[in-house]
Amino acid sequence: MGRYLVCVTGASGAVYGKRTIEALWSSGHEVHAVFSAWGRRVFETETGLSLDAWLDGIAFPRDRLYAPDDLAAPPSSGSWRLDGAAVVPCSMSSLGAIASGATTNLVHRAAAVALKEGRRLVLVPRETPLSLVDLRNLTALAEAGAAILPACPGFYHGPETIADLVDHVVGKILDRLIVPFNGVGSAYSGDAARGPDELFRRWGGDTRES
Repeated sequence: MGRYLVCVTGASGAVYGKRTIEALWSSGHEVHAVFSAWGRRVFETETGLSLDAWLDGIAFPRDRLYAPDDLAAPPSSGSWRLDGAAVVPCSMSSLGAIASGATTNLVHRAAAVALKEGRRLVLVPRETPLSLVDLRNLTALAEAGAAILPACPGFYHGPETIADLVDHVVGKILDRLIVPFNGVGSAYSGDAARGPDELFRRWGGDTRES
């Protein structure tokens, strides 16, 4: 199984970070996490959950949750091996800091390490509209090797709930991280149109009669 880092910043859309951590953790991967100060605040505001209570509820190891100002934590070093990292959601201020190389907290530093080491880095902005500054930062990060994956769910899979929309985006994040799943400990329920380890129904072509 893999080792992944999920960073949650202060953009709206904390449920995407929550679900990414849950999906990786429940499938047996080694998951590490960083919540920025505003990431924690937005998480608790939008989900109605205490971050500490939620982590306890999923039995997440506390020694794998790092303080955002702890620049001595393992993710700060390129010698700490990692299969991939995601900043989800990624605020525009975090995006700007990562693009400029101004690493003032552990989220920024961990993303910078992923870029310099050539590791998979997925950035999930959730902002609209985007200014020219934002677009230039996104372009710079794409050119540097990051995957830019806006929190824009599709509708071709027939979503019926908000959870379905969230899972579509999170499934895309896991695809981009190239996360291996083997079904052991998976929290996903399969059906005839998707595998047991997939969060959303994949497009299989238009089967309507012409």
